[in-house]
Amino acid sequence: MSGGLVALLDDIAALARIAAASVDDVAAGAAKAGAKAAGVVIDDAAVTPQYVSGADPSRELPMIKRIFWGSLRNKLLIILPALLLISAFIPGVIPFILMLGGTYLCYEGAEKVWHKFFGHHEAEEDKPAVDRGPEAEAKVTKGAITTDFILSCEIMVIAMNEVAAESLWVRAIILVVVALVITVAVYGAVALIVKMDDIGLHLAAKDSAGAQRFGGLLVRGMPAVLAAITLIGTIAMLWVGGHIMLQGAHDLGWHLPYDVVHVLEAPFAGLPVVGGFLAWLVNTLCSAVLGLAWGLVVMAVLVPLLKVLPFGKKKDGHDEGGVRAAVDGHQPAKHDADPAS
Repeated sequence: MSGGLVALLDDIAALARIAAASVDDVAAGAAKAGAKAAGVVIDDAAVTPQYVSGADPSRELPMIKRIFWGSLRNKLLIILPALLLISAFIPGVIPFILMLGGTYLCYEGAEKVWHKFFGHHEAEEDKPAVDRGPEAEAKVTKGAITTDFILSCEIMVIAMNEVAAESLWVRAIILVVVALVITVAVYGAVALIVKMDDIGLHLAAKDSAGAQRFGGLLVRGMPAVLAAITLIGTIAMLWVGGHIMLQGAHDLGWHLPYDVVHVLEAPFAGLPVVGGFLAWLVNTLCSAVLGLAWGLVVMAVLVPLLKVLPFGKKKDGHDEGGVRAAVDGHQPAKHDADPAS
């Protein structure tokens, strides 16, 4: 009897060790996958506040909450099962899906750079059309969830590629962890960003001089914070997208670009203390330049196509903007339907 109990305890201990090892694998895999998708995460956090800017302050958090649940639903109920099925039955497709996502990142980053320096669009086209009323709010929220779906696909595919060597169940658990952590982090940050000016106004109304100064600083500083997030997001998109294309080309047999980048970073890698950082910086810069170049090529092909394809125009010949909203992360400006206005 005692021998059986000892054997049972040994089995339980063994299972505990296996479970602990699995938890370590999941944690390490989730951290690795999440770090690799950081560029897309930053872009996601930069894009979403645009959808609720101009909304009634009392509706900002409810809108963000709806987008949050839509994003989580997309990741867990649509993207995750699709990726697990693909990885189980046709894993050879994943590199191509990854490169497609990398191409989108390069395009979006290049488009932002192009319009920063050469764009002549009106100011009203730079911000989403957010009107009062449940119908307008639902339309804006739906547009945000659609754009988030594209970004979520990129995040999950990048994460999947990082843990492709794990077993199916470990991959599934890691991707669930990544989906939960990233979605909570992104929309927690978005909620904080969106309400920061309200917090500043609240503090500015206090009797304390220190609170007033800090509140005023928050209100004045938010435009700069949003601009900085957008800049960092653009650089991150070009870097991550370019690196995906660089690695993908290498894996598919075209080694020259990958080898050139490694030749350029090699002289820095051997330097003491800062060598690793400088080598990474050179690799990142090369990836970003490659991403910008590839994104401009895609723009040169895609932008004219969007002008002639049926779903890219309204019946009266004007851009519908639905495709652009999905591609650029912006809602098209909504014009008043009243002819007298």
